[in-house]
Amino acid sequence: MRCSCFSWARRPRNPGGLTEAVAKGGFTGKVGNFARIVKGHEVAHVAFLKKALGSSAVNKPMFDFKDTTSNLAKFKATAQVLEDTGVAAYLGQVGNIKTPALLGAAGSILPIEARHAGWIRDINGVSGAPAAFEGAKTMEQILAAVKGTGFIVG
Repeated sequence: MRCSCFSWARRPRNPGGLTEAVAKGGFTGKVGNFARIVKGHEVAHVAFLKKALGSSAVNKPMFDFKDTTSNLAKFKATAQVLEDTGVAAYLGQVGNIKTPALLGAAGSILPIEARHAGWIRDINGVSGAPAAFEGAKTMEQILAAVKGTGFIVG
């Protein structure tokens, strides 16, 4: 279940950050729309994965998103990094998932994460699909990226 716990470990940060951004950020227009819609998706993803993983799901860590949920430029940059990381995380682990139900769960979320990544990239004025192929990242690479944000505080 290593990959299952890894996927679950990645999920909680997005709903919390997006929930905080929607509540405190005051973002309007394209960014506000992105934050509200993606927050709803991420909350649904967490609930779906928690149910699919059952007792294998890890506990939600404590987060401090600093001012990334209230500063427009920081929010947009952080959202792009986190959505790109999410796509790479699912892609990197899909081959390790042996349970059909979990593969279906991850497989149904991956294209939505890719859409989120493309959407925030469009908002940020960068290519939503910068290459014809995208490489996967290992669990170690993703966990290092997540730790590097400094958002996990406990």
